[in-house]
Amino acid sequence: MRQFIFVAIFTIFLAASTLLGVICFVLHNHTIDFSALQQDVATKPSVLLDCHGRLWGQFQLDKRKYVPLEVMPEHLIQAFLVTEDRTFFQHPGISFRGILRSFAVNVIKGRRVQGASTITQQLVRLKFLNAKKTLSRKIKEQLYAILVEREWSKEQILEAYLNNVYFGYGIYGVQAAAQRFWGIDISSVSLDQAAVLASVMKSPRVYSPIHAPREVQQRRNLILKMMYECSMITQSQMLQAQTQKLQIKDPDNVTIAPHSKELIRQMMENLVGKDRLYTGGLTIQTTLDIDVQLSAQEAFVAHVTTLKKRLHENVDGGLVTIDSQTGAVRAMVGGLNFHQSKFNRATQALRQMGSVFKVFVYGAALEQGLHFWDVERDEPFELAQHDGSVWRPKNRNDTFLGSMTRAYSLSHSNNIVAIKTLLQTGVQNVIDLARRCHISSPMAPYPSLALGCVDVTAMELVGAFNVIANHGLYQQPHVVQWVKDEHGHKIYKQKVAGEQVMSSVIASQLLRVLTFSIKRLKQMFPDQILESEAMGKTGTTNDSRTCWFCGATPDLTTAIYIGCDQNESMGKYVYGSKTAFPIWFKMHQKIAKTKTNRFNGIKSNFYYDPQLKDVWVNWINGKMNQDPNTPEVVALLA
Repeated sequence: MRQFIFVAIFTIFLAASTLLGVICFVLHNHTIDFSALQQDVATKPSVLLDCHGRLWGQFQLDKRKYVPLEVMPEHLIQAFLVTEDRTFFQHPGISFRGILRSFAVNVIKGRRVQGASTITQQLVRLKFLNAKKTLSRKIKEQLYAILVEREWSKEQILEAYLNNVYFGYGIYGVQAAAQRFWGIDISSVSLDQAAVLASVMKSPRVYSPIHAPREVQQRRNLILKMMYECSMITQSQMLQAQTQKLQIKDPDNVTIAPHSKELIRQMMENLVGKDRLYTGGLTIQTTLDIDVQLSAQEAFVAHVTTLKKRLHENVDGGLVTIDSQTGAVRAMVGGLNFHQSKFNRATQALRQMGSVFKVFVYGAALEQGLHFWDVERDEPFELAQHDGSVWRPKNRNDTFLGSMTRAYSLSHSNNIVAIKTLLQTGVQNVIDLARRCHISSPMAPYPSLALGCVDVTAMELVGAFNVIANHGLYQQPHVVQWVKDEHGHKIYKQKVAGEQVMSSVIASQLLRVLTFSIKRLKQMFPDQILESEAMGKTGTTNDSRTCWFCGATPDLTTAIYIGCDQNESMGKYVYGSKTAFPIWFKMHQKIAKTKTNRFNGIKSNFYYDPQLKDVWVNWINGKMNQDPNTPEVVALLA
């Protein structure tokens, strides 16, 4: 009922504003500068800088060429008319029939689903007004539309409209769109291509030929059907055009951080609007470090290409690297090939965490007074489930090793001891810690939670895992530091304020144990070294559907996942140590070799809370104050 009232009120306002617009026109001989409809505004691209001030990308308009209506194919004009304004050649700039039709549809649907803007109204909105849904803007829009219709012929209005309409991504006008999508002039656009261009008008973001080919194809076929029903084309023409492939031309090769650039584009369009982004000469200070980005890209592409051949053709993944202290994203890889898939696996793909979640189990255990030198038995055991069944958890290789400390269990990713630790700690205490570290997905309060049945994105996980490397402080990962307008005035600044979600003491204890994991994993590369300390944790889900590695050096924290987009198994005996970890290791090898080394005064060692001291413990039997030269003795913190 409330929605119906809203729709009725909106429609009444729309009709009233129409009448008021006409009255304003009669009472005031208002004039506007019509030459603006045929002029291209002066444009200046917006630039993207990395954290060292180096230019790595920009947003600019596609070159726009004003073309006369005579060179545009008739089927192109018809496709836009049938979609946007069927009574264009009959109405005086505003369509009373369209307003009534919109009112009827909105009443039937119970919400506002259809507007009544004519092509003339859309044109004046593009050139003189804005898209804000206010009554004053609507009144001006209708007044301007009547004035334009008085001064210009229908053909001139249609020509100006088709030369100014927006297709997304800095593309204005049908000529620029045809060049961008197919590399052809507008005069050569086929029937199906004309319907594609008309499809975009409903929403350049939702119906993007670049990013949403399936949605565009469905919309195109609907428009072709509408053209047939209006006797603009024959049935055979419709059927033939509906079978055509989109064949969108690949964009110019974006070699540096294409997924990051797309993410920033979306952020900036929401912040400043598309017109200002592509023409306003903004300076966008991003957080990326090009040396780190290129190192991550090269390592990721090389290894994932190998995995596709060795494991599964659908293998892909995502990577995010942040500055440990600030949360600034230094590198992001959203997938193997941006031109084949614009889906950003670093920010959009939800994957189960697997054993990476164990760091929160042990962190919560430390908060509840348990210790890393406590001994538990890795042995078969059973747990009754809420549905009456019995759960018999297993380790990765179906083996049981007997007694071990919690430190050994975490560094070797033992399942049984992790489950026992969760039960002793309390499931809710573990969930509470994960929530404080900004893990937002649902977490079922069952013992299986210890094995990481929690969905996260790589961006979400890198921020949570970084708490351990950042002394218990959570920093929100972000890709833009600030934005300045063309006059140098700052119009946006990212807030960087750490949130203490874990004590520095517990973060330090976790950090120390996770350095043991890296020492074990580095045995895969016996002839190579890292120039600084490192820590990390692997994770592998059931049936090897997702493999993770989260790792950190004293100033960079990274989350990497590998998996098939359809969440298929990658095969037996596929683990994070062989899929994700090598990318991290090779990335840091490349970073160390970059000529423009960002590590001026690099920190090579982790910071540990000064309250803690080294305690030499046998990490099998838990005995303390042991000989440091004994192989099974490690330095824990207490």
